[in-house]
Amino acid sequence: MAIKSAILLAFATSVILVLLTGIDAGDIAIYCGQNSDEGTLAETCATGNYDFVNLAFLPTFGNGQTPMINLAGHCDPYSNGCTNLSSDIKSCQAQGIKVILSLGGGAGSYYLASFDDARQVATYLWNNFLGGQSASRPFGDAILDGIDFDIEGGTNQHWDDLAKYLSRYSQRSKKVYLTAAPQCPFPDAWVGGALKTGLFDYVWVQFYNNPQCQYTDGDITNLAQAWKQWTTNVPATKIFLGLPASPEGAGSGFIPVSDLTSQVLPAIKGSAMYGGVMLWSKYYDDQTGYSSAIKNDV
Repeated sequence: MAIKSAILLAFATSVILVLLTGIDAGDIAIYCGQNSDEGTLAETCATGNYDFVNLAFLPTFGNGQTPMINLAGHCDPYSNGCTNLSSDIKSCQAQGIKVILSLGGGAGSYYLASFDDARQVATYLWNNFLGGQSASRPFGDAILDGIDFDIEGGTNQHWDDLAKYLSRYSQRSKKVYLTAAPQCPFPDAWVGGALKTGLFDYVWVQFYNNPQCQYTDGDITNLAQAWKQWTTNVPATKIFLGLPASPEGAGSGFIPVSDLTSQVLPAIKGSAMYGGVMLWSKYYDDQTGYSSAIKNDV
């Protein structure tokens, strides 16, 4: 009986440890698509390091423009060459990885001119990338998991309307995840209003290229204060710490692995809103192995 009790106790302890680990474990989101030297989407997902992959970008849309994706050297949308990504997208999803289309980016021609413009863009996204139907789906019959708002230009108008229209499509079939990548100064100048809708699932805040709210050489003060603002004022499911995966990935804000794991993560993981880490980008992650180095601590 003593041996049996010991075995049961050991089993119970292991289950508790697994549950606790699961509760504390964060996810890693990665942006890919802007460098053809970063490998394929299928290879990105096969690393086992990422839980979300943001395909960057759809930089042309709105105000009556014909929407057009730009995945740099990965594929040519003008010759319908990106339909080859369909099998890669499905491969990622079969591994439980959510594949999301990122709108905007740091360079592009995009803005929403009106309430009706937002509705038209939402309809286009549904029919061409999500659960709708179109004769010209850029990624073929693959159905993406959601839409990411990486809005860094244009105007701050009608992004809330776009989020509302997209969220309604969740009622038709599988959930349409809504994510955003605001800059860390709070509130964000572009999508701050949209985030107030409470419709966003994951918000990966860019804690880089903004010295007033990023980590600087051993000083976590600015980042910690900004993190508290984001996690206490934004009605999202989870907030992620957005970082460059190498010093070359941003003008400033790179955090060495040892500093991230010993200082930064312990200071922010206590928040119930903590979701994990977002990295820009797969190409830079390949150069440094950053995600591999941090994934057990995230």
